[in-house]
Amino acid sequence: MLRAMTPDSLRARVLHQDELCFVIDKPAGLAVHKAGRITDHLELYLPFLGEPDGEPPKLAHRLDRDTAGCLILGRTPWALKRFGQMFAAGHVEKTYWAVADGIPDAESGVIDLPLLKRIEPGASRSSWTILPDPAGQPAVTEYRVLGTGADGRSWLELRPRTGRTHQIRVHCAAIGCPLVGEPFYGPERLPPGNLHLLARSVAFRMAFDYAAVSAVAPAPAHMRDALSACGWQGD
Repeated sequence: MLRAMTPDSLRARVLHQDELCFVIDKPAGLAVHKAGRITDHLELYLPFLGEPDGEPPKLAHRLDRDTAGCLILGRTPWALKRFGQMFAAGHVEKTYWAVADGIPDAESGVIDLPLLKRIEPGASRSSWTILPDPAGQPAVTEYRVLGTGADGRSWLELRPRTGRTHQIRVHCAAIGCPLVGEPFYGPERLPPGNLHLLARSVAFRMAFDYAAVSAVAPAPAHMRDALSACGWQGD
């Protein structure tokens, strides 16, 4: 169970900071905002990063509750608007690491599979799932196998070209490689909190007159053994 964030613990997770944004290392298990029954979420703690006489930073995009790693926060209205434009245009480079139960047939490839959000009839709007469906929104993920283990697992690098909800998780399951700890899209329902998915890095440039920014998140504790078993050496 996650401990509540403190000013010091949140500041220790800052990977990059400038006058326009923060990039932080979001812990797995912490939702980024309030939704449904969620009462503990990152937005509660963002004032810890604000100036005493200013506004706290705001979310520039989202990560799943169980996904760890790089999350961008905008510090000004212009920065937030600009990030919205950049994400929509695909001008923020995002790289993920995952450990999957299964090894893809090819060492690298592109998963091009439209995704549809489905709410079960009679269920609340918070009860939904994402399914591969030709009628869904376009969704494309590039992948590369970085290593494999004797247990049939693989260490994957994933670069989503689109930003659909649960895209990487559904795409990996669709090629027979559900992520380790997957609570929804694997062969069995597992308790949440152990998903082996890391937003490893982000890279972007706000405009030509700004310096390029890149940030890399460390492998979280719950993924380190599985990564090592697939050949990761701790860098």
